[in-house]
Formats: sequence, C-alpha cells, structure tokens
Amino acid sequence: MSTKAVQQTESDAMIARLLAFEDDSGRRDLIAKNQSLDWGQIVSTLTDRVRQEVHVSAANAQRMADIAITVAETTGSQLALTKSLRAKANALYTLDQHSNAIEMHERAAALFDAAGEQLELARTLSGSIQPLLLLGRYDQALAAGERARTIFAGQGNTWRLARLEINIGNIYHRQDRFAEALSCYERAYEELLSHDDAEGLAAVLSNLSLCHISLNEFTKSLELHQRARQQCEQRGMPVLVAYADYNIAYLYFLRGEYGRAIQMLRDAGASAKKAGDAYQIALCNLDLAEIYLELNLSAEAAELAPAAHEAFLQLGFGYEAAKALAFAAIAASQQGQAFEGLKLFAKAREMFVVEKNRVWPSLIDLYQALVLFKEGRLFEARRLCVTAQEFFNASTMPSKAVLAELLLARIALRLNDSPAARWHCDSALQRLTKLPRPVLSCQAEFLSGKIEQTAGESGRAYDSYCRARNVLETLRGNLHGEELKISFFHDKLEVYENLIELCLRRPDGIEEAFGYIEQAKSRSLMDLLLQPVHVPSEADAGQSDLVRSIRNLREELNWYYNLIEREQLRPEERSQERIQKLEEQARARESDLLHAVQEATAVEMSDAGLQAPGLVSLNEIRAALSADTALVEYFCLQDRVLACILKRDKLRIVPVTLQSRVQKLLQLLQFQLSKFRLDPQYVSTFEEPLLQSTQSHLKALYQELIAPVRDLLDAKHAVFVPHGLLHYVPFHALHDGESYLVDQFSISYAPSASIYALCHQKSASTSDESLILGIPDAQAPSIADEVETLQTILPNAKLFMGPAATEDVLRIHGPQSRILHIATHGYFRQDNPMFSSIRLGGSYLSLYDLYHLKLPAELVTLSGCATGLNVVRPGDEVVGLVRGLLHAGAQSLILSLWDVHDLSTKEFMISFYTRLQQGLSKSLALQSAMIELKERYPHPYYWAPFTLIGKG
Repeated sequence: MSTKAVQQTESDAMIARLLAFEDDSGRRDLIAKNQSLDWGQIVSTLTDRVRQEVHVSAANAQRMADIAITVAETTGSQLALTKSLRAKANALYTLDQHSNAIEMHERAAALFDAAGEQLELARTLSGSIQPLLLLGRYDQALAAGERARTIFAGQGNTWRLARLEINIGNIYHRQDRFAEALSCYERAYEELLSHDDAEGLAAVLSNLSLCHISLNEFTKSLELHQRARQQCEQRGMPVLVAYADYNIAYLYFLRGEYGRAIQMLRDAGASAKKAGDAYQIALCNLDLAEIYLELNLSAEAAELAPAAHEAFLQLGFGYEAAKALAFAAIAASQQGQAFEGLKLFAKAREMFVVEKNRVWPSLIDLYQALVLFKEGRLFEARRLCVTAQEFFNASTMPSKAVLAELLLARIALRLNDSPAARWHCDSALQRLTKLPRPVLSCQAEFLSGKIEQTAGESGRAYDSYCRARNVLETLRGNLHGEELKISFFHDKLEVYENLIELCLRRPDGIEEAFGYIEQAKSRSLMDLLLQPVHVPSEADAGQSDLVRSIRNLREELNWYYNLIEREQLRPEERSQERIQKLEEQARARESDLLHAVQEATAVEMSDAGLQAPGLVSLNEIRAALSADTALVEYFCLQDRVLACILKRDKLRIVPVTLQSRVQKLLQLLQFQLSKFRLDPQYVSTFEEPLLQSTQSHLKALYQELIAPVRDLLDAKHAVFVPHGLLHYVPFHALHDGESYLVDQFSISYAPSASIYALCHQKSASTSDESLILGIPDAQAPSIADEVETLQTILPNAKLFMGPAATEDVLRIHGPQSRILHIATHGYFRQDNPMFSSIRLGGSYLSLYDLYHLKLPAELVTLSGCATGLNVVRPGDEVVGLVRGLLHAGAQSLILSLWDVHDLSTKEFMISFYTRLQQGLSKSLALQSAMIELKERYPHPYYWAPFTLIGKG
C-alpha cells in the first residue's frame, strides 16, 4: 500500500473516532494524544465530506462542519479553520439558516483574503451568492459574483466559472431578468457537460427549467426537470432527486393535472422526510394543501397547512408561513369553523403586512368578508368587502375585483336591497364580458337569477339559471385558484336546485326537472378533476387531433391562470408588464378553446375531459329499463325529499318526506346496527329485542320513503337511486309491517339513472376467467374458507391469498377477468373519502389508485367491512369506492353498507355465486341469497349489508 493510501486510511479511521464522540472534550483529548497526524489533511477530508453530505443529510453535514472547526481551532491551523467556516456556511445554507450562513461566508472570505488565498476567496464569494439573494440582498450578491468571476477568469478555471454562472443566473432570475438568467444557465450547462459534473448539471437543468416556466414553456421545463432527476438518481443524490420530483409535481399542478401532482408531491415529501429536509417537506405540504383546497378536500388541507406554517416559521420564511396560515384559515372556514377561520385569517394578514406584501392582506379581507357573510354578520362583511374591492379595482387583478363585486351583490340581496344587488351583479357581468372566467360567469348568472326570482320574475330567473348551467357544463374543466376555493361547489348544486324548483311549477316541466336532477348527480366535478389523462393514440378514430388540441388548450389555460395568480400574489414586487403578457396569452387560448369546442362532437368533448361521461338522455335511460323494472330516484331539495318514479312509459315526481325526519330515523337505525360491535354474548342475549328495535326503524323509514310511492311500483325489479343522506338507507331491508322490500322485489342501486344506463352500455370482459383475492386476518378468519370455496364455484378462478394478493396481481389479471372477488377490509375515510381504501397483500388500494386501474369486469365484489360507504358533498354527490370502481370499468358492484359478520358473509357469498352460476341474474341471485340467509340469521345486520350497484 502506498504512503498516500496509508495516510488516507489513518485519516478515515481518525474521522470515524472523532464522529463517535458526543462532545468536543473527547475530541480535544484525542487530538492532543495524536499530534503527529496531519490534522490539516483530516480537516480537508472532513470539509469534502460536508460538501457531499449536504445532499444526503444536512443535519449530519452541519455536525461534520462543527467537528472540523473544533479540530482547526484545537490544532491552531488558520487555513483549516477558514475552510471549516466555509463548510459550515454551506451546511447552514442547506438548513435554510441563511443569515448565519452569510455570517460564516463573510468570516471565511475575510480570512482567505488576508492570507492571499485568491482561489479559495473566489469559491467562498461564489458560495455566498445564494443565501444573499434569498434574503433579497441582490447588489451584494452581484458584487460578490463579479469579484469571483474576475478571479476565476484570471486563473483560467473554466469549471469554477461555470459553477459561478449558475449562481449569477439565480440573481437575474430572482429579479425577473429571465433572458439574462437563461444566458448564464446555458453557458454553465455547456461548460459543465465537458467536466461531467453531475451535481452541477442537475442544478443548472433545474434552474433552466424554472426559467422556462417563467417564459411559459411547459414542455421544455418538464423535459429539463426530468433530465435533472435522472442525473441525480444515477449519482445517488436523494435530496436533489426529491427536489426534482417536487419541481415536476409543481409543473403538473400548474397544468391542472391534480391527480398526478398529488401523488408526486406525496412521494417527494416522503423522500424529503427520509433526507431530513425540512424546507422541502414544508413546500410539499404547502402545495398539497393548496390542491386539496381547490378539490374541496378541506380536512386534508387542514392537516397539512398548519404543519407547513410551523415549519416555515422555524425556518424563517415569513411569506411562505403566512401563506400556509391563510390556507389553514380557508380550510377551517370550509369546514364550518368560522371563529377559528377568522382568527387564523387575522393572524395571516398581520404576517403579510410584516412581509410588506400588498396583495394578500386585501385578498384576506375578501376571504374574511365571505366567512362573515355566511355567519350573517352582513355589515362587517360589507365593510371588509368594500375595502378589498377598492384595492382590486386599483390593481391589475380584475378577477378578484369581480369576486368582491359578486359578494357585495349577495350581501345586498340578503339585506333585501334588490336595487343595490342588481347594480353590483350587472357591474360584475359587464366586467366579465372582457374577462372570460367560466366560474365567475356561472356565479354571476346564478346570482342574477336569484335577484330576478326574488323580484317575482320567474321567466328571467329561469333564463339566468340556464345561462349559469350552460357555462358550468361547457367549460367547467377550466377551474382554478380563488374562484374555486371560495364557493363554487355549493353554487353548483344551487343552480340545479333552483332550475328544478322552477320547472316543477310548470305542468310540462317534469321531464326537464328530471334532467336537471340527473345533471346535479352524474356530472361530478371530482370525477372530472381526477379523470386519468387520456392521450389519444394514432388509432383513435377521426378527431384525435382535435381532442388533443382541446386537452392541451385546457392544460395551457390552467397553466396561465396559475402563473397570473402567482405573479399577482408573489412576495416580491409584481411585474405589471409580465401580468399583462400572461393575460394576453390566456385570452388567446380562451378564444382558441371556444372555437375548438364549437367544432367538437359530444364524443370528442367527453374524450377531451370537458364533459364528464355519465349524462345520457331520458330515452336512453328508459331503454335500459326492462318492462318489469321501476327506477326510483330521490332528490333532496333543501329539506324536502322528492321521489322520481321512472318506467319505460311514465315518469312521476312526488314529494315524499323531509330530510330532517329521515336523518333522525337513520341515526336510530345506525345506532342499533352499531350494537353488533359489542360483545357477542350481549348480541346473543338480546337477540330478539335487537331485531324488534331494528325492524321498528326500518318500518318507520318505509313509511317515509316508500309508502307514498308504493302504488306506483308495479314492477318485479326496483332500482333505487339515492341522494344525500339516503345513500346510507338499506332500501332492500325496509319493512312494510309484514315483509321486507327484498321479499317483494329484486333490488339494485345506482349513483344516478344516467350511470345505471351507462352500466348497461359498458362492454365487460368476454373471457370466462375469474380472479379471487383473499386477505384473511384475526378479525376475519373465515375469509380463507370463503375464497377457497368460491374457487370451486367460479369458472376458471385464479386465487391469490394473503401477501400474494397484491396490487400488481390486480393490475395484471384484473383487466382479463369477467368476475373479480376481493375478500378484505375496506377503510372508509369520512373526513376525506378520496383516501378511502381496501387492504391488499402488503399495500392499500385507494380511490386514487382505482382511478388509474382498468377493470372491465361484469361483476366486482368487495366482501369486506364498509366497502360501499360514501360521503356526500354539496354539489359533488357521492365520493367513495363506488365511483372509483365504476370509473375503472366495472358493470356491476357488490359492496357492503356496514361492517359485516365474518361467518354469515361467507355463507352469503357461497349462496349468491352458486345461484349466479345456475343462471340467475345478479339481482335475482342476490335476492335469493338474502332470503335464504334471512331464514338462518333473522336480523338484517347479517343478511342485508350487501348492495348490488349498476347493471342488475
């Protein structure tokens, strides 16, 4: 072994011993006992390791730098101390402690300068640029860069010059001097390629990408981030990989591809957590909170926004901390926590004032005004709204000015000041003629309808509501930012409610009213937002170019809308010229999109994501009904419950009861069913009283929901389409005093009549294969017996049990299976149903995952606990596993409404599938299995948890 190698081995061994000590006293003793070692070389090795470790663990890097300083101070080496101070500055910068980093850089620079170490001085000056610009000290950063450039150029050090160009480019980018920044980055990239500098290439590619974002070049930006990620992954730099993932996710967020952005942000956050990168974790939480707010998932936003706020506070990022707090306030307000929301808004506003941000305080005034309006504090709301409007009128933020105008109109209407309400609404509509914003136009037309209806002008009100609906249904994919966060979801349902009410006042309005009921249910905004991106293939018929054009224009519009909003809300001084250019680009694409939509067929509109699949005509729904089938669709109109009875030859709409009455009865029924979670001995002892109590509630629900329309149900098969809280009603188990409804009809369910018809139109897998997945555990040991028996009943069944029942198995075999049976536990998230999931072997399959699966099965059965539960959101109808499975392509589903009994479930499934294989339809097989099980287990808890959804 060479002398150099021996010295390196000794150095590595001594560094390991230094790192093992918990405090400096032990290290000083070690140094004193080994004075003959080359401690200068050991410090150099330590500082090199610091530079490497900052990309893996910033906290470890800082610890190494502190040890290097201790060694340098103990040995009295001035050069070693200076290098150690610079190493610590780099570690502190990575930990986002920028003021401390600058202090260390300045100390190191002064010492290098005094020692005549010009190369080291230039390196230190170059390293100081990034923390200086992050603190807004641009002149100082440029001066440091120019001095470093002179030194590197004089020494002919092209690699150091390339690295410096990155830092100088960052200064220009921060100052919106994008062309100058781009030139710096391109010079750096060309030079670093020749040096094979992976870390530098990753940084410059990332910065080039951000520059292209600012220049509105999405494709180029995405390509550069992906190249940067590849470079970092190949070189084993997990921190930089996480940064690249974050940047890619952010691009998708800006384009409106929320599903992909959410998954990538969650993954990037997990990587950042492993690396101990607090800033990156906070950024991921902040952006996820914003996406969740736009998707109306306020519970998830309420969890992430405060975490981001606390992290940014600790890191010293005031603007980001204030923004996170504002998101937390919005989430609290969306959840009905007005007092908490107002308190958080007030605190966030104070923080923005401290940050000298001019826009956010007025935006928060508008938010607070909305919360106060909803709380009935109208005069306070009006005062804040007027203040906000005055600011927005004087700024380049016309969409926010329209929002304020619309809120002032609402306040005036609530105060019975119809002239003022009409004036504000007309003013908003006039502004919108020059400001195409679909969501704002929808709200303005809806509000105009409310004003006309209040004045008794039903005809004018109807016309306004129709215009609101047309805007809503035509361009609803172009939703973004504040307009969506403020009140869109609730307004969507109100548009339909008012149209339904006006139609039902006319003798000839029944069919039109039914159509609006369907639109309110079937055209779920959540489905649209999370619809998987479909890239038309060359084989797609005819108009794939037009479909692709519409999709690209929608994504570009989201891109420009988001860039405009971020430019308006940025912490630095806003560029009015840049905002104007972005607005011009957005208007050009709005015009292009309108022309493309006018050319598109209904099929192309659906393929392009502008019309959610699921809305079909009344005649198509009737065609899906057999002669002996009656469809009963409920709709909750304020507190009233309407029942629509549809057969092939007739349609009736009948008021049946009040939601408040049904809610009380449902709570009593659910209380009875919850008793089966108690000790089995209790259930056995009180078997008869439990049955009598449950039947009494089922009889009461029958009287409310079925008795008023029973004479109209002259059929053998009944399809129930619930609405609102009625989704939790087991209609098949309702009791008329003599028998259950399932004794009188075969019964199935559907989320809407349109979706029922579409399920009949779907093409299922033509194979004769079945796929069975079973995940037994201590709570459900009978699952093993259940799936093993079903393997002998179902045709060509493939069985995967326990750890073998993976998501990969489902992805591989699911698309080819005619019948898919999964026996497992379902986990229903009441707070956030988008994260409801079913347990598989080694993982959980969430609703997000289902939206990206292809399962064109004739039947999918989830024989587990609460797999059929959903949550109902205003304006968004059902969100749960039902939506995901139907979206994946299933014709029919069998899911459970409550936690099931392990043994009775096994018997039920065996009975059902046996009858299905004997040739009965799914609904008749289900009916027969229920009646058979009811003989052995009289309580509905055992025989009635399962529902058939879709094609019966």
